[in-house]
Amino acid sequence: MLTSLTGILKTTIASLVFVVFSFNEVYMKSMCQPRETLVDIFQEYPDNTQHIYIPSCVVIKRCGGCCNDEALECVATESRNVTLQVKRVQLRVLQNNVDLSFTEHLKCECSCLSLSFCFPCSHCAPCSERRKSLFVQDLLTCKCSCKFTQLDCKSRQLELNERTCRCDKPRR
Repeated sequence: MLTSLTGILKTTIASLVFVVFSFNEVYMKSMCQPRETLVDIFQEYPDNTQHIYIPSCVVIKRCGGCCNDEALECVATESRNVTLQVKRVQLRVLQNNVDLSFTEHLKCECSCLSLSFCFPCSHCAPCSERRKSLFVQDLLTCKCSCKFTQLDCKSRQLELNERTCRCDKPRR
């Protein structure tokens, strides 16, 4: 009995076809892009709980996929409103068609979850160790600029010293 089962098992395994998808195909399918997503109508319209919708969810393109960096997320950069017709049922009331509007994503990109993830403080050298409060730093370019403007200083009858970023008494 055992030998006949072993023979059947070998025959079954031999007839299986194993498909291997190429890296490029796997990578392209996993990329951040608009993809068909099932969206629950009650999640989009939480105030309409007195009705039943048929279907209860709809297929909409929404951004999804991998960004290959944990500091990034797949987000919509372009979207449009689409109107879909569904049946709305209320207790003891006949079904009727209603048009519901949903946001559909057209383009997506990988974007920072937060600036601190993508541009950590250690990435830029500090503007000034001793007078940090006088400078502001652009986290993208690391460029330092003065917190105060020439107008800020002039309003106090002072001049902005751009080297030290302090409001100094005007030179005579």
